[in-house]
Amino acid sequence: MRRRDFITLFGGAATTWPLIAHAQRSKTPVVGLMGSTTADSYATRVAFIQQGLSETGYVEGRNLTIESRWADSQYDRLPGIAAELVSRRVDVIVAITTIAAIAAKAATTKIPIVFEAGGDPVSNGLVASLNRPGGNLTGVSLLNVELGAKRLELLHQVIPSAKIFGLLVNPTGPTAKVLSKDVQAAAGKLGIQLHILDASRESEFASVFMHLGKLRAGALVIGTDPLFNSGSEELAALAIRHAMPAIYQYRAFATAGGLLSYGGSSTEPFRQVGIYTGRVLNGENPAELPVQQSTKVELIINLKTAKALGLDIPTPIIGRADEVIE
Repeated sequence: MRRRDFITLFGGAATTWPLIAHAQRSKTPVVGLMGSTTADSYATRVAFIQQGLSETGYVEGRNLTIESRWADSQYDRLPGIAAELVSRRVDVIVAITTIAAIAAKAATTKIPIVFEAGGDPVSNGLVASLNRPGGNLTGVSLLNVELGAKRLELLHQVIPSAKIFGLLVNPTGPTAKVLSKDVQAAAGKLGIQLHILDASRESEFASVFMHLGKLRAGALVIGTDPLFNSGSEELAALAIRHAMPAIYQYRAFATAGGLLSYGGSSTEPFRQVGIYTGRVLNGENPAELPVQQSTKVELIINLKTAKALGLDIPTPIIGRADEVIE
């Protein structure tokens, strides 16, 4: 059974955003959507953005145009994508993932930007504060990067005998250093030897698992990164093939055969992004739309995978699960 609790912070007076209001009156508004991975891997999430837009009166093809641009996990393409959307004078930029939002912010101070980002958008430099973002950005933040140490602890509780763990990160992502530091500190407290392994392309996933075998690692924590979001099914398949107990942030990893997932919802925040985009198109100022925080996390356990790996999941952990796959 799954339980959801999405906490939304609303506040501040709704003020007009004259440029957008004028654009809306004069033509069909255009939303420029930019993502750091691929269109296929984020199709479900984009559908929830469209749902949120429809709730505020905007339907693509009827009274709204959406121009999508995807970096295909080549993060160095994002500044060029953002510059292109700015040159096309879109009415709002929707930036999916932290690194996309950073590129969008660097490209314009005038066009409103609504983001979906993991981690703290204040420390990432996206907004001045959560309640009053200031500038031209607002959006939704997810508790994912901050949960890296907790994922290690959960996996250690499942496999207490394992003393060597791996942590997979994308060195080109904006959260890799913070995540590595947090998980390394947690590993020290647990008496675990942690090896940090890098992958910046899906073609490198297989070699990571081969290296884990050489290290005699007993389990793997997959770090938070859009590349791993889009490749979650492949990562789950490799974990099964190499008999490697692993944990990731999103449910899709567990449903594809990964042992555990622990993180925020991969759908509801995107609906909220769509709602905020519609509100900006309707004339509200992003500077005064509080950043919404998704504070609910979900623990998904794949018992079928646990049995295949010869693992007994402790009863207290099963009792905490939001969903158990059997």
